[in-house]
Amino acid sequence: MLKKVDKAGDTTDEAGAGGSLERAVWIDLCSPTDAEIERVEKAFDIAIPNRAHLAEIEASSRLRADRGRLIMSAPLIARQGEVGMLSPTGFLLLESTLVTIRFAEMAAFDAVHEAVTKADKPTSAREVFVRLLEDIVDRSADRLERVAEELTKASHDIFAEPEKDSKKHRLAHETRRLRALMISIGRQSEQMVKVRHAFLAIGRIASFVTDRCEPRIEDDLRERLASIRHDIESLDEFESSLTGRVQLLLDAATGFISIEQNEVVKVLTVVSVAGVPPVLIAGVYGMNFQHMPELAWKYGYPYAIVAMVASTVLPVLWFKWRDWL
Repeated sequence: MLKKVDKAGDTTDEAGAGGSLERAVWIDLCSPTDAEIERVEKAFDIAIPNRAHLAEIEASSRLRADRGRLIMSAPLIARQGEVGMLSPTGFLLLESTLVTIRFAEMAAFDAVHEAVTKADKPTSAREVFVRLLEDIVDRSADRLERVAEELTKASHDIFAEPEKDSKKHRLAHETRRLRALMISIGRQSEQMVKVRHAFLAIGRIASFVTDRCEPRIEDDLRERLASIRHDIESLDEFESSLTGRVQLLLDAATGFISIEQNEVVKVLTVVSVAGVPPVLIAGVYGMNFQHMPELAWKYGYPYAIVAMVASTVLPVLWFKWRDWL
């Protein structure tokens, strides 16, 4: 889809040929067709990078200048379920036109479209470009805030006091609960990785545009680009703190699962140790030798039972005395 925004803020969706593109302030190519790409290339005498080129990670491929035109790309978070996905996005900042190339729906582009359309005064390509960067950073920051909230909930659930109801504190229930929390924490970690990739690319783009556009870029836009870089730096520190928190919560959940499993192993160990003496006694008095003094005892059977019970209880008491049980 080709969406054109002129200086007055009027937006036009153009599926086919026709209409002038040279006077457009912003041309937004969302999953464009070959015909739409060809139209833009002919109108501005520039090659539109394809998806493979936009996905390259080398700095020289993501940020370059060609005849005074800035060609930039960045992986941005697109709509896809709760987590979203990184989608390669291109920005071509020409003399008086901004061309964007994307292959997924993004809320930031829709919001800027609406804002530019409702603007009272004419806008410029650089103004649209800076607005896009600002909105992308704001929405990425909102994602980090939601991640922080989810991590706070997970922390409360992991470190909460165990419930008194024994049925809810069984090993199987605790393991399932902690496993679900670990999955949730892992998803939040994926969100953070995506935001970090987007921040890194946006920060480089802001610096690149500031360096390459001077002195043509307006002072207020240059200040806004500097503000974007400062916001990214502070958010990067916040993201680093969240990364440490994620690792702490994952280690804690793993440790609690190990503790629960160790409790079971400890009980099984006590049971096996306590069960050895009575088995030994039963084995001795179960032998069918002809000359055994206890065979003639009147109380031989009760004696054997008492001996087996005592040999079971004494190890358990010893474990309790040692505070192992």
